[in-house]
Amino acid sequence: MRRFTFGPALTMRGRKNKNLRGLAGKPFHPPLTDVPITAYLFAAAFDVLSIAVHSSHGVLGRQFYVAGTWTLLGGGAVSLLAALTGWADWHRSSEPGTQARRTINAHAITMITVTVLVLVDIAIRVLGNADDAYTPAACVVLSVLAGLLVSMGATLGGSLVYDYGFNVETAGDHPVWHKNETDVYPGHKSSA
Repeated sequence: MRRFTFGPALTMRGRKNKNLRGLAGKPFHPPLTDVPITAYLFAAAFDVLSIAVHSSHGVLGRQFYVAGTWTLLGGGAVSLLAALTGWADWHRSSEPGTQARRTINAHAITMITVTVLVLVDIAIRVLGNADDAYTPAACVVLSVLAGLLVSMGATLGGSLVYDYGFNVETAGDHPVWHKNETDVYPGHKSSA
């Protein structure tokens, strides 16, 4: 019996193009969200470490501050793409008046709030405190708050997929769940 296969999961041929939403079975929004979520959590950790070590390890406090700044910049850039693809999902895939749409709205408002906090944090870092020896207290508060809120927003987004099955292409009975040694590729019918 075969125990390992990955061809069908990587295949793009046979998948319907959904423009900004991605391809059928390969949406753009979920993988794009991984970068800002991770970046904002790491930036918060870097900022807390910067404050914690600056008095005993001065240069290390500065390095954590710089690392937090660059991490926020990278996360912020990718977050703009995640927001655009998330809007496309909201606009084309959700129906007003449903619990899924209300959850999407809560997710979007949370993530927009996070993005605004991060943009303010970046502005303070770049425009006012670029040469500081450690992370300013205002930036620590903003990055920790962004880290907490992004965790809540990610939980809401995860609920959309795992609890509601939002934008999940295959639900219910599908040939990939039947015992068979033949791979089922997108757009093809099962031979079983």
